[in-house]
Amino acid sequence: MLQQEHTKDREFHFTEKDFHELRVLIKANTGINLGDSKFNMVYGRLTKRLRALKLENFTDYRTYLKNSGEQELIELTNAITTNLTAFFREDHHFKTLADEIVPEMLERHRRDRRLRIWSAGCSTGEEPYSLAMTLQESVPKGWGDVKILATDLDSNVISHASAGIYTNARIEGIDNRRKERWFDKAGPDHIQTNQALRDMITFKQLNLFHEWPMAGPFDVLFCRNVVIYFDKPTQRKLFDRYADILQPGGYLLIGHSENLFKTSDRFENLGHTVYRRIS
Repeated sequence: MLQQEHTKDREFHFTEKDFHELRVLIKANTGINLGDSKFNMVYGRLTKRLRALKLENFTDYRTYLKNSGEQELIELTNAITTNLTAFFREDHHFKTLADEIVPEMLERHRRDRRLRIWSAGCSTGEEPYSLAMTLQESVPKGWGDVKILATDLDSNVISHASAGIYTNARIEGIDNRRKERWFDKAGPDHIQTNQALRDMITFKQLNLFHEWPMAGPFDVLFCRNVVIYFDKPTQRKLFDRYADILQPGGYLLIGHSENLFKTSDRFENLGHTVYRRIS
């Protein structure tokens, strides 16, 4: 048994069958693979939905999911997904972008002057805004058309990210020069990313396992700390699609705990979780 089914101490009765059916649905809809150890997490994350819907148990919630259409699937996804992020998280990636990738891409695009970056799994926006700051600082002013696409499965974090408003505490780790240049006051305890950064980024809700509306190609793709939630077959499919939408020679950057070993042969490992498309 995964957990004790007799949950008298819980607010809602939650059985192995409830957990199994919910994780099958989550896997089919998002690609996220929830192991047995996520039993309590799923219960804890979804109790708010049961309260909001005034449902008495998870059996009723599963019935509601089947009958309510796409909207409750979105709510389910928002509740399950984890959004842990920070400005310039895994800072070596941004240094590699500025010092090595951008100069190469400026030379490659010296004629069309078009640079495209995708932040897949952008959460509340800290990653794409860090990308925007890096590009603003490393691409010559007026060089050409530089844009960032930022997507996430969770529609709530996309709304947060597009506004670009954060508490002062969120930018404590950023040096003062960048704070002064790229952030404006938005109240006594909040700041907002400035208009130049917001204009570079298009935020969209996107399920990575549904059809992608964008054609690409992209020069750089950040997908960090996302595939850790997927099993190997799901990862293979995703990395193959990433290779297809990247320019030949384009870059894929993934999280420090992730790798492409025995998952994809379409990328060259450059070290420090930086990969380049080779086919």
